[in-house]
Amino acid sequence: MSPAAPIRVVLVDDQAMVRSGLRLILESEPDIRVVGEASDGRASIDLVLRARPDLVLMDVQMPVMDGLEATRRLVADANATVVILTTFDLDPYVFEALRAGAAGFLLKNAPAEDLIHAVRTVAAGDALLAPSVTRRVIERFAERRPRPEAIRDLDRLSAREREVLVLVAEGRSNGEIAEQLVLGEATVKTHIGSILAKLGLRDRVAAVIVAYESGLVSRT
Repeated sequence: MSPAAPIRVVLVDDQAMVRSGLRLILESEPDIRVVGEASDGRASIDLVLRARPDLVLMDVQMPVMDGLEATRRLVADANATVVILTTFDLDPYVFEALRAGAAGFLLKNAPAEDLIHAVRTVAAGDALLAPSVTRRVIERFAERRPRPEAIRDLDRLSAREREVLVLVAEGRSNGEIAEQLVLGEATVKTHIGSILAKLGLRDRVAAVIVAYESGLVSRT
């Protein structure tokens, strides 16, 4: 996507009023354009395959096909970038959505500026982990015993890559990682790309999961 091109977004929610509100917020920004809407997960698959958006904002509980199954299929079949729209009551679904390949999640009642920031953040290639929900999700990871295969996977990483992975799991941006490790942002991007390639991961969210499942990072 060229710098001048708008971020193309598809909205998926079974409530027309929610979609209308999201569209109104997003299209108030000159660099964001809503290119389609769907009211259920199955319809979203056809729409995304046609429209090829940069980002999909996906509800979880919908008729015909829920957002989790739609996310699995869109990630697998269309290499789509999906952000889950959730509420506090849907934490278990958020966990499964991240497993399914979602690029992050956002609370439905988040302020308009958070929604706009989320779209720009994910479109730029960063993961989106809403702080007010992240704590609960991380606690679920922390409660699990480290997986032996995840621990073995870390052996592929250099010491510097492990340092970077820890900071990614802590939610640091590339700029913050660069500042803490006294590196250039381009170097940080290179390290993150290498981490994803060596571990066979799709994005930063998957890297966070591995960091916790391997025991490299914990709540303590």
